[in-house]
Amino acid sequence: MLLSDFDYELPEELIAQTPVEPRNASRLMVLDPIKKTIEHRHFFELQQFLSPGDTLIFNDTRVIPARLIGRKEPTGARVEVLLLRRVEGDTWETLVKPGKKALHGTTIRFSDEISCEITGHTDFGGRLVTFHYQGIFEEILDRLGETPLPPYIHEELKDRERYQTVYCRESGSAAAPTAGLHFTPEQMDELKRFGVNLGFLTLHVGLGTFRPVKVERIEEHVMHSEYYSIGEDTARLIRETKAAGKRVVAVGTTSIRTLESAAVGKNEVYGKSGETNIFIYPGYDFKIVDAVVTNFHLPKSTLIMLISAFAGREFTLEAYREAVKEKYRFFSFGDAMFISRPRER
Repeated sequence: MLLSDFDYELPEELIAQTPVEPRNASRLMVLDPIKKTIEHRHFFELQQFLSPGDTLIFNDTRVIPARLIGRKEPTGARVEVLLLRRVEGDTWETLVKPGKKALHGTTIRFSDEISCEITGHTDFGGRLVTFHYQGIFEEILDRLGETPLPPYIHEELKDRERYQTVYCRESGSAAAPTAGLHFTPEQMDELKRFGVNLGFLTLHVGLGTFRPVKVERIEEHVMHSEYYSIGEDTARLIRETKAAGKRVVAVGTTSIRTLESAAVGKNEVYGKSGETNIFIYPGYDFKIVDAVVTNFHLPKSTLIMLISAFAGREFTLEAYREAVKEKYRFFSFGDAMFISRPRER
C-alpha cells in the first residue's frame, strides 16, 4: 500500500489548540464499519454505545516532563533534549535539536545540578545520553523539564495536568495517550455502575507512536520499540469478557497495540511485559480488540493506518472527510471516534 493512500486535506483551523471543558464535552463520531453509518454525538453519551459486561481497556501511562532546554559546553549554544525512553540507569534514548552538531562526547548543561553527555547514536537518528546530576533525577526533571506538547499545538498549556489522563499512574511517556483525555472520573464511575468493566495496561509512548512514515510503500516502514506491560488481572478480565460474549473496547491506539502485541491467539491474552514495535495497517487480523475509542489522527501517520485496518481504509477516509465538513476538532486536544465491529468467535 502507498503512503498517499492515507492522506486527507485538513484545514489548519481545525487543529485543536486547547482542550475543551469539561473533558467529556468533546464531540463523538460513532462509526459502524459494517453498516457504513456515521452518527454525530458527544463524548458524555459514550455509555449509550456500550453494554453491561463490556470491558474498556485504558493505557495508564503518565507523561513525564521530558523536554529539557540546555546549553552545549563550551560554546553555550542552545540545545533541546527530548527524553524518549530510559535504556538503563541514567542512560536515555533522546531526540536532540539541533542534531547535526550533537556529536559523541558533547556535554549539555541544563543547570548547576544536572548535565548530560552524548554517548552514542540510535538507528532512528536520535542520541543516547547519560545524565550526571546531584540529588534525585525525577525531582530535578519535574522542576526543569517541560511537558512535550506536539509541534502542531502552538497555544501555551496553562495546566500541564490537562495533558494527562485522569487515571495516569505509571510515569514514562513522551506523549499522552490522547484518546483517554476525554474521560472524567465521574464518567468512569458512571460506566462502572452501569456494569462496564475498566481494565488498565501500560505502554510508554515514545518515538514509535509519532515517528513519521518516510517510505512510499508503507510495508517497508519500521516502528521504533516501546515498552508495554499488561498485568495478569487485566488479561484475566479480557479472557472473561470474551468468554461471556462481550466486547473488549480499546481506549486509544496505544491500548490497541498493547493488546495485539500481548495476544497469543484469537481472544487469548495473558499477563506480559516487554518491547513492541508492532505496526498495524490494513490487512491485519485483530485478535483481541472489538471496539475502539480514538481521536482523529495526522494524515499519512501510522495511527490513521491502524484505524484504517480496524474500520476499513475507504470508510475511515470517508469519516475523516465528514469530520472536516462538520468542523470536528482534530488531533491531541480534539474530538473522538467510537468504532465497533461485530465480535468474531
